[in-house]
Order: sequence, then structure tokens, then C-alpha cells
Amino acid sequence: MSVLPIRTLPDPVLRQKSKRVKTIDGSILKLIENMLETVRAAPGRAGLAAPQVGVPLRVIVIDIPGAENVVLINPEIVKRSGERPVTEGCLSVPGYYGEIKRAESVTAKGRDASGKEIRIKAEELLAQALEHEIDHLNGILYLDHLESQDKLYKVEDEVPQL
Repeated sequence: MSVLPIRTLPDPVLRQKSKRVKTIDGSILKLIENMLETVRAAPGRAGLAAPQVGVPLRVIVIDIPGAENVVLINPEIVKRSGERPVTEGCLSVPGYYGEIKRAESVTAKGRDASGKEIRIKAEELLAQALEHEIDHLNGILYLDHLESQDKLYKVEDEVPQL
């Protein structure tokens, strides 16, 4: 396994819509392993989307301490409910965090690393991470959810990086 370099703004791969994974083969499984290794090595991390390591494919990993790892291929949010304010940062936008709104709970579907279709019902940080990482697959950054630039701050204290 390898720790991959994380792409940061203004890298154009971060603004592209990612392509669906057609076949889960050895290259996809290696990408997943490397993404998990990369997110675990990143400071204040919670998740990572393939475009953040320069691969425009619909693959995300979430590694929240104390919770089970989430690997989703071709994920999509199928249900959102509620709304709550959150403080969010991003490994691809280092040095900043913002105050945005995310759903209180989400249901996401996709395939796991073995190709099995799965659904995940999530609340709190996991729901936030799913929305954040799936946004990356659509070329959307948390910055796009800011109500105003007044809600963007320079990092002084550690904020969870999704």
C-alpha cells in the first residue's frame, strides 16, 4: 500500500464530474487500499474521494476513528432529511474551514469492494462525510455550500478534514 499525494485547489481534477466504475478489478481494489492508507496518514481526516488523489472515478472511503470503515463505489445519496449547521474542512482546501449546512441524516447506496450493492443510513459525522465525499465525485467542494465568504475562516485550531 502507498500513501498517495492529495490534490489541492486549483487542481482541475477537483472540479470534474467523476466517471462510474464499470468493473471492480485489481486496479480498483489497489486504489481503495491506497486511499485508506492515505486518509489514515492525513491529519484530522475522516474521508477521501478518488479525485482528491487525482483519479476521476466514483470511489470514496471513510475512516472515522471508532467506526467501521466505509468503502463505496459509484455512491449516491438517495435520501436526505433535516438540516444542521456544521464546521467543515477539506484535505484539498488546506488551511481553511467553513460553516455550512448539511443534512441531519442521509441514506446512500453504492457497491462495496466485492461488488455487492449496499445501503448506508447515517447521521452526524458519517452523514456529513458521505455528503462531502460524494460532492467531490460531482466536482463540488464544501466552499460551494458557503452562504457567504464571511463563513470561511483560516485554520487556527484543528477541524475534521473530510
